[in-house]
Amino acid sequence: MSADPDRLVERIQARDFTVAVIGLGYVGLPLVRALTQAGLRALGVDIDPAKVAQLNQGRSYLNTLPDADVAAMRATGLFEATSDATRLRDADAVLLCVPTPLDAHREPDLSYVVDTTRTVAAQLKPGQLIVLESTTYPGTTRDVMQPILEAGGLKSGRDFYLAYSPEREDPGNADYSTSGIPKVVGGDGEDALRIAAALYGAFVARVVPVASCETAEAVKITENVFRAVNIALVNELKLVFDSMGIDVWDVIDAAATKPFGFMPFYPGPGLGGHCIPIDPFYLTWKAREFDHATRFIELAGEINTAMPRRVIEKLALALDATHGKGLRNARILLIGVAYKKNVDDTRESPAFKLLELLEARGANTFFHDPYVPAIPKLREHPEFAGRKSIGLDAIGSYDAVLVVTDHDNVDWARVAQASLVVDTRNALARRALKPKTLVKA
Repeated sequence: MSADPDRLVERIQARDFTVAVIGLGYVGLPLVRALTQAGLRALGVDIDPAKVAQLNQGRSYLNTLPDADVAAMRATGLFEATSDATRLRDADAVLLCVPTPLDAHREPDLSYVVDTTRTVAAQLKPGQLIVLESTTYPGTTRDVMQPILEAGGLKSGRDFYLAYSPEREDPGNADYSTSGIPKVVGGDGEDALRIAAALYGAFVARVVPVASCETAEAVKITENVFRAVNIALVNELKLVFDSMGIDVWDVIDAAATKPFGFMPFYPGPGLGGHCIPIDPFYLTWKAREFDHATRFIELAGEINTAMPRRVIEKLALALDATHGKGLRNARILLIGVAYKKNVDDTRESPAFKLLELLEARGANTFFHDPYVPAIPKLREHPEFAGRKSIGLDAIGSYDAVLVVTDHDNVDWARVAQASLVVDTRNALARRALKPKTLVKA
């Protein structure tokens, strides 16, 4: 395998190039699909042999990527999944799409990145391009990954090429596919940037080159901090307007008609997903190294983290006003445990904090989610694993229904038959449904 950057770019353009994608989840699998659709060979690598077997049989395990797409990927002859890390030697480029969670102390947990980089280093060959796509703090690619990759004697920029290109997936959003979203790319040197830009340019509509890996890392974390801060703002406005008898949803919808200077964000029961609740804390942690206090970001985190408790207090007050009873022994049905609508992803979902708070106060809890038939294993709430979604036939038997996730394919008309609905997503009002008692929380 040649380390000549010109030759590597030529091979990318000729589609004589194999790309290994490590981590076949909500980021990695759509990435593989985009690669194969562009005529590039893709080797999917995952530690879960069940996922590997399912993909090689042409079947998907993500509701956002249908079986037909996996079958088409396999039919091209360009895609194969494997759990064998030695197969990384067959690849010209290796893209890392692994989790970057927080640890028990709310600090960055780079164990997945470190372990995966060690796996890549054991198979590293001259001429390979290595790209991290996982969201992280500025400096991770250069300070954490590069020393591991260079420990065997090969040097970045001379023997192999290192880059960072943040994922921008939005699972469940049919308007934006992997290939249609502009791709930010930063490299360790001009050659790495040129090769990485050529690779992504082969299967995405637009590549946005930036000055360095650190700049690209900062771009991604800025995008997510922006969302977290603005969500915190509307969550706080919701509390203020609610005390004034003003519906924040009406306010936001009306404000959004302004064609400039305003971007709508919406309140909710708390943050969820693999990015927004986590990434700002990566930056606050890194900022302390440079003696900076990120007060604005940390305040937003405090507001968003407090939302589940505020929802439960609103539910308790509504239950008392409607039924004259407290949460103890009350039957509460949650609608949705996925972190966002129309996906089966439960990572960091506020639903589990809500369940925890409800059960701590003696409530009997149940949930209905058409995308989550059973709660999977969870890092922070293992006690809920295995609980099953139930139907809506007995909607009248619950003291309250708490709307957490506004999936489109919920029978909202049936939900509206409940005696009390506490809605954190404005789901019923948007569908012009009026239950006996509706409380927006």
